[in-house]
Amino acid sequence: MNLGQSWNTVLTLFGATLTFYIQTWDEYYTQTLTLGIISGPVEGILTLCIVYAITAVKGGGSFWQQSLLQTLGVSKHSVIPDMVYDMPWSEWYMVYGGLVLVFNTLSSIYNVLQVRRKEGKPIEPPLYGLIPYFVTWAFVPTYLYLNPVILNHHLIPFTFYIGLINAYSVGQIIIKHLTKDSKFPMYNILTLPLALAVLDSMGPRVGLWPSALGGGTYQIAFLFSCVGLGYDIITTICDYLDIWCLTIKHPYNEKDEQKKLK
Repeated sequence: MNLGQSWNTVLTLFGATLTFYIQTWDEYYTQTLTLGIISGPVEGILTLCIVYAITAVKGGGSFWQQSLLQTLGVSKHSVIPDMVYDMPWSEWYMVYGGLVLVFNTLSSIYNVLQVRRKEGKPIEPPLYGLIPYFVTWAFVPTYLYLNPVILNHHLIPFTFYIGLINAYSVGQIIIKHLTKDSKFPMYNILTLPLALAVLDSMGPRVGLWPSALGGGTYQIAFLFSCVGLGYDIITTICDYLDIWCLTIKHPYNEKDEQKKLK
């Protein structure tokens, strides 16, 4: 949709990771995987397919920067504010995504609270489980605001890093769910480098200490190191447990392997 390396892309990342996190959080407390009326695996994928198809037919992402109402042939009336009439497709897409995100988030919270009430358990502890996610996302926009070079030129690797943080958090919740562990994971080690980077970048702004990373080469190197750190942690865990990431590793069977070679 030609969002580019911008805050709109960051908002899209926020919506995607929050949906993944909160539905896993929902499943942990309700013991049931509940997808929203508009869910990522179904309607979300269909939406992307439609966007890709239209982009291909129209010849590029610039189509989404046009006014939606004007493209659809809606006449300009005095009752329609200029800001609304001139809003491009990409902005309407953000509005659509925001509404779906709020609805699905509130639905998941409602599901969890209903289950807790039926079981006669306090409703506050599950809500604490949302804190790790929002703590991470307090750091994300702060870091990008303090380091515009990352926002404007290196947002793609930063997106990978945030994706790894979220994946690790969700993985922790799934493991706790499968092992019937009642202690919800409240800590994610991958968030620590981001928190330290925010602290480092904030020093010069408040005039208390100089930044060790600065705003150029070292900041970029730090970002790519974080991506590597997340990858190393996940692969180390997979190697230790003799599992694969995001897919099932079946037991080795010599006869089956020989058949594949033939």
